[in-house]
Amino acid sequence: MKNYQRKRVLVTGGAGFLGSHLCAKLLHQGHEVLCLDNFFTGTRDNILPLLDHAHFELIRHDVTFPLFVEVDEIYNLACPASPVHYQFDPVQTTKTSVHGAINMLGLAKRVKARIMQASTSEVYGDPHIHPQTEDYWGHVNPIGFRACYDEGKRCAETLFFDYHRQHHLPIKVARIFNTYGPHMHPDDGRVVSNFIVQALQGRPITIYGDGSQTRSFCYVDDLIDGFLRLMASPEEFTGPVNLGNPGEFTILELAQQVLDLTGSKSKLEFRPLPHDDPRQRQPNITLAREQLGWDVTVPLQQGLKPTIAYFEKRLSLS
Repeated sequence: MKNYQRKRVLVTGGAGFLGSHLCAKLLHQGHEVLCLDNFFTGTRDNILPLLDHAHFELIRHDVTFPLFVEVDEIYNLACPASPVHYQFDPVQTTKTSVHGAINMLGLAKRVKARIMQASTSEVYGDPHIHPQTEDYWGHVNPIGFRACYDEGKRCAETLFFDYHRQHHLPIKVARIFNTYGPHMHPDDGRVVSNFIVQALQGRPITIYGDGSQTRSFCYVDDLIDGFLRLMASPEEFTGPVNLGNPGEFTILELAQQVLDLTGSKSKLEFRPLPHDDPRQRQPNITLAREQLGWDVTVPLQQGLKPTIAYFEKRLSLS
């Protein structure tokens, strides 16, 4: 990439699961990357291969405090995204979503940067329509155990669109559905990492409820491609846009695939369903297909293989 095409890009939460993959892809495209993380859930291990890159800079910082840097684009990914982590300090989770959005929007306004918000399918709550489309307003419990994350992300979306309307800020909003792949945290409580770690360690596979609830699983490479396409899309297209795999699997089906691929003899162990756990989660990605030319390319079984290999290596080092 020639210098006149190179952008200076800020990725908040850049040492996390998604952020580390995004940083690597942006560097590969020839951009300068400022990776910002407070390392609450992110880890330096995720970005070790990037630390010596000439165009990579790591900043230890919490987005709930203002930041003053000069950048062309901002990807706002900072926020714990698994129930185990975001319920650990729910007040801080809400602050990260809300104060973090205000601070990053303020920065984008000051330096005239385009900014993307990593929102979530959790804004739909336990949905009454299936699959979920972007015009659905959701069914969310505002005072439940998950509300710190669900409502925090909903408020962040509100702030993004108010900055867009009031200050004409160029914004992009992506609603991320279940994503998996290398760099996931082994103790994040998400279903893919839970099942893989339990299977590799020969422990029981814990299934909450009867396992008939459904999820869609998007491989991380596909999601990052969606981020880049969204950021590069025409300014008038703001989103929100669903990014996820429309293929739907029950939790039991996922467990069986993990058992088959790992060769594990782990047994299934059923436990009560957590509070406000959605029964169905499946994106309608028509808008992403039409506006971004984006679609998923990695089937679940294909994506699980490198994810399992990653956890095998990580567990062997721990």
